[in-house]
Amino acid sequence: SKGAGFVLINPLHAPAPVLPQEASPYYPSSRRFRSPLYLGIEAVPGAVGVEGAARAGRALNERRLIDRHEVFRLKFDVLERTWASFDGDAGFDAYVEEQGQALDEWATFCTVAEMHGGDFRDWPVEYRRPDSPAVGRLVRERHDRVRFHEWLQWLVDGQLRQASSVVPVMHDLAVGFSPGGADAWAWQDLLAPGMTIGAPPDEFNTHGQVWGLPPFDPWKLRSAGYGPIVETVRAGLRYAGGLRIDHALGLARLYWVPDGASPADGVYVRYPLDDLLDVIVRESVAADAYVVAEDLGTSDADVVDALADRGLLSYRLVWFEEKGPEAFPEQAMAAVTTHDLPTIAGLWSGHDVDAQRQAGVEPNTEGWQQVRERLSRVARVRPDAAIDDVIVGVHRALATAPSLFVSGTLDDAVAVEERPNMPGTTDQWPNWSLALPVSLEELERHPLANAVADAMRERRPG
Repeated sequence: SKGAGFVLINPLHAPAPVLPQEASPYYPSSRRFRSPLYLGIEAVPGAVGVEGAARAGRALNERRLIDRHEVFRLKFDVLERTWASFDGDAGFDAYVEEQGQALDEWATFCTVAEMHGGDFRDWPVEYRRPDSPAVGRLVRERHDRVRFHEWLQWLVDGQLRQASSVVPVMHDLAVGFSPGGADAWAWQDLLAPGMTIGAPPDEFNTHGQVWGLPPFDPWKLRSAGYGPIVETVRAGLRYAGGLRIDHALGLARLYWVPDGASPADGVYVRYPLDDLLDVIVRESVAADAYVVAEDLGTSDADVVDALADRGLLSYRLVWFEEKGPEAFPEQAMAAVTTHDLPTIAGLWSGHDVDAQRQAGVEPNTEGWQQVRERLSRVARVRPDAAIDDVIVGVHRALATAPSLFVSGTLDDAVAVEERPNMPGTTDQWPNWSLALPVSLEELERHPLANAVADAMRERRPG
């Protein structure tokens, strides 16, 4: 109703189907399949026991913190009971055949994970390889459970297809996957042992970062014909109007850190950028979808040029650009911030810097003050302006960007002070677990959200 041309969502990637549920969508078990927690169980055909689960689920909304573990229990109870009465469907059979070995491996991983935990490295030795005789025997013995997990993916796929018919959806592709997850299990022979990827120390994260994600060995990846990249990108583009590739500079090089070492002791390792771009371009053309390369960070000019030459869109943030949005490039997606950075309200009020200190992260106070001053200039407000005026002002300025895509966040639209994710933290911050303080129904009537939408509705490219 407010004229949105697309919706950008967090990764829908699948965690292991065990408790506790992984909160971060950027630490998935698999990037090829999607989390059943996103299922609207009331829309599942023949759903059994949905009324009680729905009531209990709505009661969870009274709390700000998202309880994924309880959501998992409630939804899986309904789904397991519904599966018990499922009589089959030709569409399900066709989906299983279409997805082939990848779906078989995912469902098999889920079945073993329910028995032995979500990290395959801790499983009994005979199950640690997908091609082992023991895994083959288990598939035969627990065939119904394997089919159950395939059925869950079919349900998610169908609901995603239906949702994507309303407005174009831009999906988000995480930079990697859990070292003990399904993708790592399937592709373990192509990974670099004893290594994780991360980021070196910089002015905004002075300690650097270790992400706990295993890197592909670039030579082994090439010898496999880039099959894992093809499967992953193709899955991300399914029903998509666009795909945002997180940390797209990693297509050219990734920062490897030895297990147990400090981020300062890492090293950059180069990847076959041209080959990887060939895969992305081919798959995006086939899907008729845009690709946004999240190209923030330190990079060589030739890498940025290579992304642009292939038609990938750059990613430009008000937070980091010296020039105002009216000077942003056309071949880009423009935004104010990202999930890893402060919200407008958090930066303007000083809450975010305080939160970083309390979480044990050493903030670059001077750097964030400079960003705050830039925000004041872009929004055309005084340094003591009310937060709502700043938020509306910066989105009004953002609407002047000539970039092909311009996006805001729901957090900014309702003046949330907490950022969704605090890099460098685990238990010190409720990463990916802070719900919006208002419901979607309330959001439609929220004065600030409507003012932000009005500011962006009439695009006035500079």
